[in-house]
Amino acid sequence: MEEVKGVVKHVLLAKFKEGVTPAQIEELIKGYAGLVNKIEPMKSFQWGTDVSIENLHQGFTHIFESTFESTEGVKEYVHHPAHVEFGTAFLGVLDKVVVFDYRPTVVRL
Repeated sequence: MEEVKGVVKHVLLAKFKEGVTPAQIEELIKGYAGLVNKIEPMKSFQWGTDVSIENLHQGFTHIFESTFESTEGVKEYVHHPAHVEFGTAFLGVLDKVVVFDYRPTVVRL
């Protein structure tokens, strides 16, 4: 196993409040993706919706993943005014959220 050097993944699982429309979610996703162009340490952004057949999602419907070069980059991102402004609006429409930061480890066989 080998830790990927200089990479930190920031993962957010989201369960939106009842009544939040698909159009609202789409606008939020565009805003989230737009942070890549505003916050230098944020290197990439991906998102998706649950497609699991196991039905273990506990109501979480969306996953958002950002890549950073360091934990310091994540800290800068968290405190950046563009993230703070976006985060306030985003968290306001969430019923539940889980955030997890990790350094990926690659298993080579």
